[in-house]
Amino acid sequence: MKAIIYEKYGTTDELELNEIDIPYPQNNEVLVKVHAVSVNSWDWDLLRGKPFLTRLGGMIKPKHRILGADISGRVEAVGSHVKHLVAGDEVFGDISWCGWGGFAEYVCVHEDAMSIKPASMTFDQAAAIPQAAVLALQGLRIGRQNTKRQTVLINGAGGGVGTFALQLAKLHGAEVTCVDSTQKLNMLKSLGANYVIDYKKEDFTQLDKSYDLILDVVGTRYIFNCKRVLNPNGTYVMVGGSLSLIIQLLCLGPLFAKTENKTLKVLVHKPNKKDQDALTKLYMEGNLLPVIDRRYNLNQVKEAIRYLGEGHAKGKIIVSVVDNFQT
Repeated sequence: MKAIIYEKYGTTDELELNEIDIPYPQNNEVLVKVHAVSVNSWDWDLLRGKPFLTRLGGMIKPKHRILGADISGRVEAVGSHVKHLVAGDEVFGDISWCGWGGFAEYVCVHEDAMSIKPASMTFDQAAAIPQAAVLALQGLRIGRQNTKRQTVLINGAGGGVGTFALQLAKLHGAEVTCVDSTQKLNMLKSLGANYVIDYKKEDFTQLDKSYDLILDVVGTRYIFNCKRVLNPNGTYVMVGGSLSLIIQLLCLGPLFAKTENKTLKVLVHKPNKKDQDALTKLYMEGNLLPVIDRRYNLNQVKEAIRYLGEGHAKGKIIVSVVDNFQT
């Protein structure tokens, strides 16, 4: 089979399209013929080995030679202990917790990582959901998004996590302010954003408005500044950010909780089938739609990851492993 492999940390130049053996499913694993895989910021970070925490398990060279965590495809074979899936099932899921390997024609994954793909959902749409939408769902859950009429700010709203978070927040009746670059603001308005802020022109932490929930996808502002625009009893959730900001948040969060009744947390990603299935239900009800910016072929993974790493993506970037983008 064909697969995109890298042997050392570096730039996208380290990625090579090679021929390797098709894996064989063990015990609780299924062999999935990959139809589509989405590109995530983790792919960019793991490729470069930055921040340093991404090297846990592989300090000198990568632990996983094949990147790609969010896949969709068809089950080709099952291990001896598999209970819930059979050959022919169309599935999707986040495989970051069970080995990665999505940028390939086939991958073996634990059956618990896979959700059934609805017939009405394309493989491209299915690959866009697992990591980004689950992160958005879990971040809003921390922020008690099920309460009435919240004011929500999403920093870095134009990417995969942000576009899902915007839709989910609006679904619960929130007033949503989105922060991102100029070229993404019209797209965010079309998804229902009440207000948009161009981060190149304005710093949301210096404006005269505060929020019940701040979902920070990119972690670009100091914690003290973000806290300033957080309402009493409000919640700040960091989804992504530098190691220094994460440490700052972990150290200061408990203090702010005691002195100002403001909750500041780092979101710990927990891939799980239950959340994937909940998001599938929202899709089937017409309440959630993956935003797909660009599609690439398997031999264009370098370009796909580079495009994401440069911050251009509006929503999700998809690598279609099969020829037909909409299969």
